[in-house]
Amino acid sequence: MTAREEAVAPGSDPAVAGALRDSIARYVAANPASAARAERAAAALPGGNTRSVLHYDPFPLAFARADGAYLHSLDGRRYTDFLGEYTAGLYGHSHPVILDAIRGALDRGLNYGGHSALEGELAERLCARFTAMERVRFTNSGTEANLMALALALHQTGRREVLAFKGGYHGGVLAFGAGKPSPVTVPHAWVLGDFDDVDGTRELIRAHDLGAILVEPMQGSGGSRPASRAFLAMLREEATRAGAVLIFDEVMTSRLWPRAEPGFDGVVPDLMTVGKYLAGGMSFGAFGGRADLMSAYDPTRPDALFHAGTFNNNVLSMSAGLAGLTHVLTDDALEELNARGDRLRAQLDAVVPTTGRGSLMTMHPGSDERRQLLFFELLDAGYWIAGRGMIALSLPLTDEQCDAFAAAVAKIIGAC
Repeated sequence: MTAREEAVAPGSDPAVAGALRDSIARYVAANPASAARAERAAAALPGGNTRSVLHYDPFPLAFARADGAYLHSLDGRRYTDFLGEYTAGLYGHSHPVILDAIRGALDRGLNYGGHSALEGELAERLCARFTAMERVRFTNSGTEANLMALALALHQTGRREVLAFKGGYHGGVLAFGAGKPSPVTVPHAWVLGDFDDVDGTRELIRAHDLGAILVEPMQGSGGSRPASRAFLAMLREEATRAGAVLIFDEVMTSRLWPRAEPGFDGVVPDLMTVGKYLAGGMSFGAFGGRADLMSAYDPTRPDALFHAGTFNNNVLSMSAGLAGLTHVLTDDALEELNARGDRLRAQLDAVVPTTGRGSLMTMHPGSDERRQLLFFELLDAGYWIAGRGMIALSLPLTDEQCDAFAAAVAKIIGAC
């Protein structure tokens, strides 16, 4: 069976299966350049892919350029971007403030191999922004940030077991989407709990000698599922009682509240990780938290933990991050964006179950066929989202664009 046949294999609803076949056939006919790119790339990349989440059958759409809230495909079509690079593209594409900062960095030279003033200035911004961050260190991605935070927690506690949650995603080597560690997840002594299960998780914590608890306050890849405040408060209480380090993975969710809020829903972890948007779309991650914990990485100490990374303080990410936090991401702009997201989620939820918070959400149309049909029909209508139904709004999107998107979704759902 070919990849295309697999994508449209008959399911429980023949009408939806037929509509999906028609939708994919239109997609194939409209995107020959993207198909050719996939075929050529497959000669050098496994499946023509080097980032698994971007693949879908029969072949993924490919882009040539982007500006503002728009993506332009190799096949010459413009799409309104409702995915925002899986939350990394908060500022939109090619924001002039970010571009000016990057051009300035290019003019000053790259790859110093030494310190610059930029890293300290960006660290000050992050510590002022996030209550949990008394000290911070930079990485190249959210994955690295979570790995380093876990290493710190286990070193400081002298324990091995780590509690994570089914459906959680903390990076390519820290994934639990199938209710168990993926084959490439790093081999910590994992204990897996059910997300947002207050009583069951409390019992699980008390039954183990945990060194760390790693949790997303809202699961992103797991379907934009926010945890209840009761669940997060229980984790805080039990981690303190057990002497475990509570780590909030806020690589995605840190954009959901303005500066100096006392943690997600008022719950402050021992360590938190961030990334994605905070370097203006450049590669970036960071982990930080209590000063007494983070001091373990202080290189002036004889017993300091080693934390390397050639590009941890690269001038492009530092410059773009500073520019965005200084000149673009005001509290008013962030609150307006999240209010826009709340309105959009309410519109969508009226026609298809939609979970999330603020500017992050995921549509749940039911069967896998319905999810695929919604995705391909939205492409046909000129909208880009994640294949799994995830949406991440960016600052350039307007109320009018959100209303038009909601109307497109309602039309598609009404037809199937």
